[in-house]
Amino acid sequence: MKIMIFTEGTALMFKSGLNLSREERVKMSQAKEKSVYDFASYLPAGRAVEKIKNWQEQEAEIYYLTSRQSKAEIDQIKKVLNTYQFPDAHNLVFRNKGEEYKAVAERIMPDILIEDDCESIGGEKEMTYPNLRPEIKSKIKSIVVKEFQGIDHLPDSLEELSHPRGVIKPSLQPA
Repeated sequence: MKIMIFTEGTALMFKSGLNLSREERVKMSQAKEKSVYDFASYLPAGRAVEKIKNWQEQEAEIYYLTSRQSKAEIDQIKKVLNTYQFPDAHNLVFRNKGEEYKAVAERIMPDILIEDDCESIGGEKEMTYPNLRPEIKSKIKSIVVKEFQGIDHLPDSLEELSHPRGVIKPSLQPA
């Protein structure tokens, strides 16, 4: 089973947002607060590393999708993943110049795509899953979490995580 997890805003968060509410983090992102763009200082969102390690131990292959496109910023995200010992950190994927997220997801073809709702940058139009071709959508389970909420509340069991097939909306998940 392949799981693709968005990095910034889903599995990772900016350091200055550490002791703030999710809503305050969103406001900082919307305000384009300088620290939001300090990718080298990003941290795991909650217990993301433990959660993902648990899925990997159940035979999941993990891919990370970053919003970054410059080599320097991609390297910063890769370093953060390695520093905090995210499993399969070498599976960091990104968009090539002029490419959309959907192209990356369609290339990897994960069984499960976990991403945030992109609240601070425009919502659904900025997300990956809603923009996939219909024939691809039917093959990928979408799990949407609120931006900067983290993934701690998602099931530990891969079996639970993968069923029922379909879209999980953020409004159906605990805050």
